[in-house]
Parts: sequence; structure tokens; C-alpha cells
Amino acid sequence: MVSVGVLCYTYKVMDNNKCFKPFIPADKIVPEITPVSIILGIILAVLFGAANAYLGLRVGMTVSASIPAAVLSMGIIRIIMKRDSILENNMVQTIGSAGESLAAGAIFTLPALFMWAAESDAIHKPSFWVIAIISLCAALLGLIFMVPLRSALIVEEHGVLPFPEGTACAEVLLAGEEGGEKSKIVFSGLGVSALYKFIADGIKLFPSEIDWSIKPLGTGFGMDVLPALASVGYICGKKISAYMLAGGILGWFVAIPLIYFFGDSSVFAPASAAISELGAWGIWSSYIRYIGAGAVATGGIISLIKSLPTIIKTFKKAVSGFGHKENVAERTNRDLPSLFLLILAAVIVLAIWIIPVIPVGLLGAIIILIFGFFFATVSSRMVGLVGSSNNPVSGMAIATLIIATALLKGTGHTGVAGMTSAICIGTIICIIACMAGDISQDLKTGYIVGATPKNQQIGELIGSVVSAVAIGGIMYLLDAAWGFGSKELPAPQATLMKLVVEGVMGGSLPWTLVLTGAGIAVAVEIIGIPVLPVAIGLYLPIHLSAPIFAGGLLRAFFDRKGEEGNSITEKGILYGSGLIAGEGLIGILLAVFAIIPLSSGKSLLEAIDFGGILGNFGGLAFFILLLASFVWFTARKKK
Repeated sequence: MVSVGVLCYTYKVMDNNKCFKPFIPADKIVPEITPVSIILGIILAVLFGAANAYLGLRVGMTVSASIPAAVLSMGIIRIIMKRDSILENNMVQTIGSAGESLAAGAIFTLPALFMWAAESDAIHKPSFWVIAIISLCAALLGLIFMVPLRSALIVEEHGVLPFPEGTACAEVLLAGEEGGEKSKIVFSGLGVSALYKFIADGIKLFPSEIDWSIKPLGTGFGMDVLPALASVGYICGKKISAYMLAGGILGWFVAIPLIYFFGDSSVFAPASAAISELGAWGIWSSYIRYIGAGAVATGGIISLIKSLPTIIKTFKKAVSGFGHKENVAERTNRDLPSLFLLILAAVIVLAIWIIPVIPVGLLGAIIILIFGFFFATVSSRMVGLVGSSNNPVSGMAIATLIIATALLKGTGHTGVAGMTSAICIGTIICIIACMAGDISQDLKTGYIVGATPKNQQIGELIGSVVSAVAIGGIMYLLDAAWGFGSKELPAPQATLMKLVVEGVMGGSLPWTLVLTGAGIAVAVEIIGIPVLPVAIGLYLPIHLSAPIFAGGLLRAFFDRKGEEGNSITEKGILYGSGLIAGEGLIGILLAVFAIIPLSSGKSLLEAIDFGGILGNFGGLAFFILLLASFVWFTARKKK
């Protein structure tokens, strides 16, 4: 939890909202949309979009970029450029965070098309412009659907819905009024992570994944000793990271040994070799990930069912919100005009239906319109309660894919065309949900600091256009370097979406394994443990959940220190955000190195390869030093 001390001196929170006063009064005009805020926001949108795309494709999780974007803008605008408009800082993070949320929606689904193209000549990769057009249409719909929700969720329920990232981001901006010390912590994390990542995956002085085989059990254990994973665990905390590790233990120390023990020399589909010959990774790939897919899908559906009362309530408010007239008399209550939003929505839906490169058709456009508004409502409400990091977007995407694929199959849209259409529909819905959640957090930040909602919404439009163009290039770069579905970029969420569509459309899914995972999810829900973290841990290799848990343990150690620990924890979250950004950015740079050929025939990345000469114990030692850096940069006392 972050401290709210600064906020308590800035405004008075009342449940009835009657006494709320923003930091910048409604009758005061200060710079918001300026050339500086637009240019800096665009740069951060591309950088954080690239970093989050890499992180999501590697570990299946993404993190909110609003706080690090706010800190970086604060450091650059206030310290370097000597400008002092808090609303200009807020505009930078509003534009910048659009890249992260759009990237999250795109990489959860679109890599499935790349993987199908690698498996069959009958399917082609989506072109750069197809990705850009689909992403832009989805991002704009997310904004359009969110605007009428602002009054219901941000204004009327102020003091009821906490919007954790939005409130924390406002605190960072308000703290910037006193100085830019927090930006130094983020930059420190970025620098440390960039150097660490380059040593591990650039020159390969030590392996970034350490692994030990446990032959009597037919399994193994290890971890990816990378900064982003430890940071995800630190930000999520001990409980969530422990649930993920529990899922990993269930897969690697229960399911894999049982399959190895009972399978022996037998061959069971979907594997094509004897179980005794597969090894731990072969058993995981052939069997465990299908069990995990069933658990994740069921967990997402359970989350939606439990949220139905909240969803219905918010949905009713959202429908009535389109009739709300803009209050031109008060700056802090101005939105983009409803008529403009309705016309823009109609144009986008028609474009989705008519443009040939978006293979969804009339039925797909109708599904997108209905499910898009529905899940934008769900996402906006959920992030207000539990935050963006715990928003069950994957569950919404899975539910959409199951229904959309079944409808497409029932109306004769089968085979390659039907599966491609289903993934495109799922992509648009996923981006809508991600964007709506992120925009609601940004509008909450703006509500606290006294921004103009209409200006923020214009900033989201700018960020959406830039991010939609950038994400296509980022995805092509990463695919060319390592390939989606590879060990370096497993793309777990997209692989899951691919399996769901294939299973519903072609009947090729091993339903016994999937239903086993569903049964595990139901059992976990019955005993009162959050399903999705356990299910994700079961679906991913334990090599990812182990370092995440290490970060969670470090967070728990500081949380026990009371008031002093709260301050350290807050600094640790900023430092961890920098670590994530640094690894993601160097990951993109290494992807560029991987496709630059030299005269020797090797790539530039292969030419600087030391082959991991320090071995597993060298990797473990560096990871311990990385965890120690959290203490050094966040807990040390200054003289």
C-alpha cells in the first residue's frame, strides 16, 4: 500500500463527495495540452508499450505504466526543463500510459496469428497496417465506452471506489510539487536493469534461466533470474506471488511426477513420444499447459460470475450516461461531446464491418459492439475496486472467444477464416477492456489533481493513435528475433487464446486435461483462495513463478516494518517499475541485435555471446545481488 499522506493535506475525502476540492481549482487555468506534454507523452507511450509488450510475451503478465510515466515526466519536466505545471505532468502520463494498455490487449491475442502462420502455409501473418488498424479501432472504442462512465464511477463514487493506481499516481504528481526525488529511484532501477539484462541476455555471461533436473521425480526446478520477474512479485506482494508459486508447485511437483510415474513408456495424445522420453519440459508442454488453460479459463469465468451484480449496476449507469449534457460552466466536469462519441463509434463499427483487412464481418462487428461496451463497463468498475494489475482481462477475452468462436462455427464460418476472425474479435475486445481500465485510472488521477477530463480524453486519442502504429512494429521485431511461442517469448496468454479457439472450432483440444484444470479451479475457489493467480502459476513454468515469489517475499519483509516499511515499500515499487522498464527496453534492443547480420553470417547478438560461462550458480549469485539492490536503493538511510 502506498502512503496517502500528501493527498490528505490536499483534499478532504467524503463519501458523499460534497466537500471534495481538487488540487487545482476548477476556476484556475494552467497549461495541460502543450507541445512538451504531447511530445514527451508520445515518447513514453512508445517506450512503455514496447517494455510491456516484451514483459507480457515473456511472463504472461503486464503492469500499469501510469506511475512510472508520471515519475519520469515529473523528473524531466520539473527538474530538467524547470516547468512547474502539475497538469502538464498529468497529461504526459495520460498519453504515455496508453501505450502500455494497448500493448497488453494486443499481445494477449494477436501472437496467435503469428503462431498459426508458422505452423501452416494456409495462414499469413497479419500485416503491420492490419495490426495498426485493428488496435486503433479497439483503442478508440475503449475511450468512447469509458467517457459516459466517468460521472458514475469517478465522480459519484469518489471515496467509495479507491482506484489504487490512479490515486497513487496522483500522489506521485503531488509529491512532485515538493521535488523530484522519486524520479531518481525509477531512473536508478532502469539503469541497473538495463545493465543486468545486457549482461544476462546480451553477452550471456550467465544464463538468465537456471535449471536443475530432479530425475527420480521426472521433473525439475529453476528460475528465470531476471529483474522484471522479481519486480512483478514485489509490486504484486507476497500473497499474489505465493498463489502463483502454489500453482507452479502443483504443476511441477504434483502433476508432472504423477504423469511420469504412471505414463512410463506409454504414448498419450497430444504428445507423439513416450512419456519417459519427454522430460519435464516435454510433459509440461504436452499436458500441463492444457490443464493450466482449463484452470485459467474457469478462473476467468468464475471472476465474471462473481462480479455480475456490480457489472449490472454499472452497466445501467453507463447507458444513462450517454444522455448526460456537458457542463460547460465548470472546467473539471467537461467531457468530449456525446454526439461526437456516438458518430465516432458508428464510423468505427462500420469500418470494422466493411474494411476487408479486418476479417470479422457483420456478425463480428455486432459481437464487438455488444461485448465491447459490456466489458468496458466491467473493466472500469473492476480496476476501481482491485486495480489494473488484478483486472481479469484474460477471463473476459476467453469468455468472448468461446462465445464468438461458437457463433462463428454455428453460422458456417469455420476453418482458417473462422479462427482468424475469432482472434481478431478477441483482440478488439481485449484492447477495449485494457484501455477502458487504464483510462478510468487516468481520469481518477485527473479528478484528484484538477485536470480537465476533455483534455485528458484528447490526450488518450493521441496516445491511442501513436501506440496503435507502434505496436505493429514492436510485434514484428520481437517475432523476427525470437518467434512467438519460443522459450524466449512463450506468449502464454496468446497461446492460451489459440488453444481455446482451436478447441472450440476444430475439436482438437484435449478436453480431459482442460476439464481437469477446470476442476482444480473450482476446488481452489471452494476453499476461498483467489483462482486466477493459482491458475496462472499452474499454466506457466515454475521457473517464472519462483523469482516472482522471491520478489514478493522481499516486499513482505519491508511491509512488516510498520511506518518505516511503508515508505520503503513505496520506494521499492518505484524502483521495481524502473527495473521492469529497463529490462523491457533492453529486450527490444537485443531483439534488434538479433536480426542484424554480420559478414560472418552470425547476428550481432550471436557475435557477443559468452555462452553463459558462469553457469547456474553464477546466475543465482547475480539474482541475489539484484534483490540486494532493492535494499540499497530503497531502504538505505541518507546522510
